[in-house]
Amino acid sequence: QVQLVESGGDLGQPGGSLRLSCAVSGSFSSIVSMGWYRRAPGKHRESVATIDNDGSTEYADSVKGRFTVSRDNARNTEYLQMNNLKPEDTAVYYCNAWIVTKYSNTASLFWGQGTQVTVSS
Repeated sequence: QVQLVESGGDLGQPGGSLRLSCAVSGSFSSIVSMGWYRRAPGKHRESVATIDNDGSTEYADSVKGRFTVSRDNARNTEYLQMNNLKPEDTAVYYCNAWIVTKYSNTASLFWGQGTQVTVSS
């Protein structure tokens, strides 16, 4: 069974920084791509950033220049460095990953349980 566990959610100050982590565990062959999504109160879930196997990244316009997504393949962990935080970054942040398990030849999408980020002074 594959599990994604996020950590790092906290109360942050406007202009401050937080770093989220997402660790993948379980039985799998490979992680194809990983991403971060968020759901703010009263809003739909939106993509924040993605990172592929080759290291290529994409960001939502709202976080470009402020957030950086990275991954440590040796640790099967993804990170989201969030700088210059704004109150509108307040949301539950979820990581996801397309993973080829040891029981399949195709990738399946897995999600973490979410971690709360609140930006307020």
